[in-house]
Amino acid sequence: MALSVSSLAAALSHLSLPSTSTPKPHQAPLLRLRSTYRRAVSLALRASAAEAFEADLPAEEVMAVEEEAEEDALSGIALRKYVKQRLPGGFAAQRITATGRRKTAIARVVLQEGTGKVFINFRDAKEYLQGNPMWMEYCKVPLMTLGFEKNYDVFVKVHGGGLSGQAQAICLGVARALVKISNANRVPLKSEGLLTRDTRIVERKKAGLKKARKRPQFSKR
Repeated sequence: MALSVSSLAAALSHLSLPSTSTPKPHQAPLLRLRSTYRRAVSLALRASAAEAFEADLPAEEVMAVEEEAEEDALSGIALRKYVKQRLPGGFAAQRITATGRRKTAIARVVLQEGTGKVFINFRDAKEYLQGNPMWMEYCKVPLMTLGFEKNYDVFVKVHGGGLSGQAQAICLGVARALVKISNANRVPLKSEGLLTRDTRIVERKKAGLKKARKRPQFSKR
């Protein structure tokens, strides 16, 4: 039997053939779902690893890790903004200020109630003093003498000399600022020699000599 053209057209009209020229509309949403799922899994793994790491550490070490994270967050421009927020009006407008000197270094010191942080020239003291433990200890010796190492934050603006002279100038400035807080702090600080200005400086070079007193080698012939 021969089928008519009209019956063939009616039978083929019910069939829907896939189009190869146009992209599938559901591919993009699937890709987005896969990417978000991977991100969620990675974040969950990181969070679980951090919790496991903190669970193994004692409380003191966890606090130290948190403090290091805060120091990392406060760096560069953010640290400068933080210091300016703590010192409205600048160094001259603060209530507890003092000046310390050593060799050719001059340090202006401001004390504020805090947790014992030290900032030098809008930078962290450990970074500014290159991690030298002796120089960092100079900045906190007056506070440690009175047991105030966790009671005050120290803000310093220093110039001149080297890092060693600057650290000793900061020490004198902090001691003088503590005396301004209470006159009762003078006796323990003075007994430790922290209020005495060290006037020693480098002797100037003399003409004809290599240094202040070092002479050229004498030759008889």
